[in-house]
Formats: sequence, C-alpha cells, structure tokens
Amino acid sequence: MARTDELADAGKTPTADRNAAGWRRLLPRTLFARVTLVIVAGLAVAQLLTFASVRYERGIAMRELMMIGIERDIASSVAILDRLPAAERGAWLDRLERRNYRFALGGELEGGPLRSPSLRPFGEAIVRALAPYPVTRLVQVPGAHEALQLQVRLGDGSDVVVHARRVDMPLSPWVPWALLLQLAVLAACVWFAVRLVTRPLAQLATAADGLGPDLQAEALDERGPAEVARAARAFNAMQRRIAGYMRERVEILASISHDLQTPITRMRLRTELMDSEPERDKFRQDLDAMRALVTEGVAYARTLHGAAEPPCRLDIDALLASLAGDYQDTGAAVQVEGRAGPPILTRPHALRRILANLVDNALKYGTQARLRVQPEGAALVLRVLDDGPGIPPDQLEAVFKPFYRVEGSRNRGTGGTGLGLAIAQQLAASIGARLELHNRAAGGLEARLTLPA
Repeated sequence: MARTDELADAGKTPTADRNAAGWRRLLPRTLFARVTLVIVAGLAVAQLLTFASVRYERGIAMRELMMIGIERDIASSVAILDRLPAAERGAWLDRLERRNYRFALGGELEGGPLRSPSLRPFGEAIVRALAPYPVTRLVQVPGAHEALQLQVRLGDGSDVVVHARRVDMPLSPWVPWALLLQLAVLAACVWFAVRLVTRPLAQLATAADGLGPDLQAEALDERGPAEVARAARAFNAMQRRIAGYMRERVEILASISHDLQTPITRMRLRTELMDSEPERDKFRQDLDAMRALVTEGVAYARTLHGAAEPPCRLDIDALLASLAGDYQDTGAAVQVEGRAGPPILTRPHALRRILANLVDNALKYGTQARLRVQPEGAALVLRVLDDGPGIPPDQLEAVFKPFYRVEGSRNRGTGGTGLGLAIAQQLAASIGARLELHNRAAGGLEARLTLPA
C-alpha cells in the first residue's frame, strides 16, 4: 500500500500541482461562501437541465403536431389552386399564406439537397401529403433557418412553388424572468440556511480568538438549535475549566513563593554569619538567583492569569522617551529613533513591561539598545535593536518558552532566568500585539513588536 502511494505521488507533476493550486485560489475562503456557492450552483444547473428537458419535450410535441397538420394544409391549398382558373390563382395566394408556409406561381428554386437532420423528415412528410401532385424538385433554402422549397406540378402543367419552414416552439417573454426570480428566491433561502448553519461556527471561532491570556472572554449565547446550544454549553464549560486550572496554578505558585521567602531569608541571615568570605559570596549569589526565579515565576503566572489593566489612550512617544530616560539615568546606552504620531488605545503598564523586558534583554547581551518606532499602515511597529551575538535561527521561537535559555552567551550565568521573553510574549498577546525576533544582517538581534493602531 505504501509502495502504491509512493508511485501515485511520483506520478504527480509540478504543473498539475500548480493547476490544482490555481483552482483552489479561485474558491472562496470562507465555509459560508463555499457552501452557498455549491448549493446555488447546483440549483442553477438543476433548473437549467429541467428547463432544457421541458423545452426539448415541448419541441418534440410541437414538431409532431406540426408534422401532422402542416402537410395536410399545404396539400389542401395546392388542391384549391389546382381547381381555380389560372387567371384567379394569383389573387388567392395571400389568402392561403400562413405563418410557416406561402405559395408562389412559377419561379426558379435556389438551394441544394436537404442536409438538415430535422428538415429532411419535414420535407418528406409534405411530399407524401401532396400526392397525387408530383413534386418535381425539393431544395433547402441557403442562409435561412430550417426553410425549404418545393416545386409542385398542377393538373394543367403549371408549377406552384411552396415556401415552407419549421417553426420552433414559441417561448413566452415572462418565462426567463420567472426562472430568474425562482433562482433568486432559492438563492436567498440557501443563503439564510447556510448562514444559520455557519454563523455558530463563526461565533465559536470569535470566542476562541477572544480567549486570550486573561481567560475572561464573554460566554457564548446558549440559546438556539439543540446542536448549537450544546456546542455553546461545551465551550463555556471548557472556558470555565481552563480558567479554574489557571487560577489553581497561580495560587500554587503564589503559595510556593510565599513559603520559599521564609527559608530564603533564614538562609541569607545564616550566610551573613559565615566567616569565610568567598563561601559567603557564593551562597549569597545562589540565594539571589533563587529569589529572582521565584519572583519571575510568579510574575509569569500572573501574566497568564489575566490582564486587569483597562486599556486607555497612550502617547507612545512620551512612553518611549520616559523609558529611555530611566535607562539613561543609570548609565545605559538606550536611544529612541522615529516618532509614533497620534496616541493609540492600549494597556500602558503592560506595554511598558514588554519594552522594559526587551530592553533589558538587549542590554544584557549587547552594549546598547535602540528603540525604533515606525507606523506601517494600520499598525505601529516598535523595534528593539541590540549589537549582541544574536540567537541561532532554529531557536528564535523556542526562546519564548518559559525557563528556556540559549546555550552559550545567553545562559543563566549572564543573570537570565529564561522568563523575560516569555512574559513579554504573554503580555503582547494580552494587548493584541505580535512579538517576533529576527537576527540582524549587521549582527545583533531585532525584537519587533507590532501594535494595532
């Protein structure tokens, strides 16, 4: 079976793949549009097939009726002309004319043999009906639609030319409009039915997207059809369970942090009583690392638990200037480049914490940090650039994991706990921003924060 699949895959060509991809690009992107298109197209095809079948059946029936009646009418008219005196025949031509045939006294016939499949039995039926009057010539009129001419010899030896044509089934002008109206009504019903089915899916997707780190999205409406109400109840229950698990985790981390504070304090006091200064410094460093891990762990858990800070209008330029000023007061090389422009709606403390973590990360592994701000369309992009060693490309996503540290220059020996970028990522998600890391071509790392403006 695996060998068969390999042969089938080998038989596919790049051209076929490109053609398939091209067809897929022509399809609508949403399930609502695709289902509506399929059903409406199917109804339209079915309606056209029904109309074509009915029209074909009526055409056959009308042709049979016409074949039964027209040859007798032509034969009767020829018999009348034969019995009239030759001088009076011209006055009767207009009286005997009908919608699908007329007569002429004498004249030359223009055309060739009958080639139309539908016109041949029509002509043969007229010839049989005209007996015993001989038909000396039968031709198809060139350039005309389903028309023929017959040259009939009368009893006195004169000729009468019969101009006859097949008449298609008449179509009332209101029929196409009725069909279009019917298709429009069906399309409206399909649109409503598909919307009734797909709207709960869209609401469920919106609720899932709104379930951010704060886990405080609004509950879905549990009214409606049984299946929709059941899915809404299941989603709301899942949301409550996840929120409960997150609260329990925060409480556990908070309890551990609280319980660890006392032994860490006692150990620090005992360390101060040690006589050996080198050993005392080592113990003090270990205790500081433990305290930093506990503090950062609780801070990370709180970012996952919720964002209670309400959003408000914030002047990004003032925030960046204040942040850079604080670092410059401590002697750090932090510069701001560009201007953000009008204020945007965001959570100020969360945004400041994100930028502070990114700047701390840049200064920890480089000698300077540059805050570059640039509006891009409907977004505002904040970049934190450093001149450090960068991050291996295969670990650019992994560094957002809690307690993950890149080996080498970015390890715990430099003072990192592995939570700074994880906290920044969670806070960015809570304010609707996107945080990405890129290695710079000139060396160093670029932390790019894209804010919805």
